Amino acid sequence: MSRYAPVPFPSVKLEGQFWHERLDTVLDRTVPSQHKKLGEYGILDSLKLPNPPPPLRFPRHPNGFTVQVFWDSDVGKWIEAASYALAHRRDADIEAKIEAAIDDLEKAQAPDGYLNCWYLGREPEKRWTNLRDNHEMYNTGHLLEGAVAYFQVTGRRRFLDIMERYLDHIYAEFGTGPGQRRGYDGHEEIELALMKLYYLTGEKKHLDFATYLINERGRQPPHYFDWERDQREGGDASQRYVFGNYEYSQSHKPVREQDKVVGHAVRAMYLYTAMADLAAELGDADLKRACEVLWDDVMHTKMYVTAGLGPSAHNEGFTHDFDLPNQTAYAETCASVALIFWAQRMLHLDLDGKYADILELAMYNGALSGLSRDGEHYFYANPLESDGTPTRWDWHTCPCCTMNVSRLVASVGGYFLSTAADGVAFHLYGGIASDVEISGTRVSLREVSNYPWSGDITIHVDPETPKTFDVKLRIPGWCSDAKLAVNGEAVDVSSAMAGYVTINRLWTTGDVVTLTLPMPPVRLYAHPGVIMDAGRVALKRGPLVYCLEEADNGEGRVQRLKLPRSAELRAETDKNLFGGIVKLHADGRAIEEADFSELYRTAPPTETSSTLTAIPYYLWANRNQGSMVVWIPEAVG
Repeated sequence: MSRYAPVPFPSVKLEGQFWHERLDTVLDRTVPSQHKKLGEYGILDSLKLPNPPPPLRFPRHPNGFTVQVFWDSDVGKWIEAASYALAHRRDADIEAKIEAAIDDLEKAQAPDGYLNCWYLGREPEKRWTNLRDNHEMYNTGHLLEGAVAYFQVTGRRRFLDIMERYLDHIYAEFGTGPGQRRGYDGHEEIELALMKLYYLTGEKKHLDFATYLINERGRQPPHYFDWERDQREGGDASQRYVFGNYEYSQSHKPVREQDKVVGHAVRAMYLYTAMADLAAELGDADLKRACEVLWDDVMHTKMYVTAGLGPSAHNEGFTHDFDLPNQTAYAETCASVALIFWAQRMLHLDLDGKYADILELAMYNGALSGLSRDGEHYFYANPLESDGTPTRWDWHTCPCCTMNVSRLVASVGGYFLSTAADGVAFHLYGGIASDVEISGTRVSLREVSNYPWSGDITIHVDPETPKTFDVKLRIPGWCSDAKLAVNGEAVDVSSAMAGYVTINRLWTTGDVVTLTLPMPPVRLYAHPGVIMDAGRVALKRGPLVYCLEEADNGEGRVQRLKLPRSAELRAETDKNLFGGIVKLHADGRAIEEADFSELYRTAPPTETSSTLTAIPYYLWANRNQGSMVVWIPEAVG
């Protein structure tokens, strides 16, 4: 197991233009506008337990379910995102709004510690009767993550105390002891939140309950959800299960026996995140092996080129190997955010760069595409092709992705660096500064770059006193010709192991590391099993996946365009677009639609020369409505 642990987000200052701009947008626009929406939709009022409760904002589905059962989680995620934002810039108004929500939660909490505003306000007699569908522990997990983040930033314990009282109630209710329910939530999340609390407090009871939840999941017979259903009045007649089996919630078999990634994508990623946490903490080789098997299944058969996950809207998740449709891709923003969580945990099991490669890919593409440039519009699903009809929305009946992407951006500094007793590892680049302790010495680190637009990176290493330690630098898997030097003296990059080159030396104040990661544009081709992408090509430069968007490519849908295999890909900086980006250009062909007057004909369509212009995928749908494509038809020649 790796000896490295992430440097906490409050200890990493974002200085580079790319992430600084995204962070400022989240601070200035996203977090305040989200709070306003939570008020407009009645989510904040639900914390006050109005009596009588108002009519449902979102009526029950035919199976009896309403999304309002997990409104508490949206409040928890907003508090978490807002807390991360406060670490960068204290804001009295935001702090007051957080405190007001905590006031309501404190007043709502039952004398026995129970805290779920749906059940307390509407169905108090039914609490803990439907973990399969109604998200009680899931809500708890997101509230807990919010409480941990708020404490980390402000040092205020009140919310944390509220949640620890709630957890004591849960620990008494669930477990393997006499009279306890042997249950777990249908939507995983509390497991990873408990690990955060354990790391914060060191209290073993939190680790023990997270371990119980992971070990209990999928145990049968009887399956807990079957037992629970039979206890409900009417044998679950009021809320039938719409999915054919328990693969949907990854509870179809014990987690150590699972070797295929199935079901709801976000639930799966949250589960695997906690499994990796526990594998590292407990030194559990079987759990680690299960994580590695599941990781390989995702990487080899189920992940979009953008690091999107889940092709199907039906189950918000996975179907079968190589099923990766483009225009109907679900690829929920939350799933890519959760993949980042899992990748970070896997990275700290072995410090293998392949995990950091996916962390970076998901961060710049699958997740970041979910947030608009203005910070107030979102994608829930992230298709890789569009006819121009999908548009970003300003809210959603299930607004989970809004806060998920904002909490990611506000905490992104926590993914850049890790430290051990005798070293520091750089996983990401983009302009950061941090003070860390290595070998008992305070070390000031400053990484300067215009990443991801440029791979020219300078790292200043300034220990308070001369000290020998490791500096590990990730060489991305997409880079084939990296150059490295310390104080102008070349370092052999071929010595890199598992994606990291290690520089061990006596470091002194003023030492400078220069790393050059060339970023030529490249073509990507899909496995032949992905039949949707046969005869097509995707473009990538550095960590960024590109797409053709109608706004840059003349009149007509971009699906009419073809990229010849022999065409040169040219990178060009455009300082006037989106604050300055790198676009890609190539000489291509365009099918003429104007000369087609019938639906079918024997003569082939006319093709003309055209210049193709591609922009980073995460930026699509920020201008006029129009078509988009990631996988471009290829013309051989």
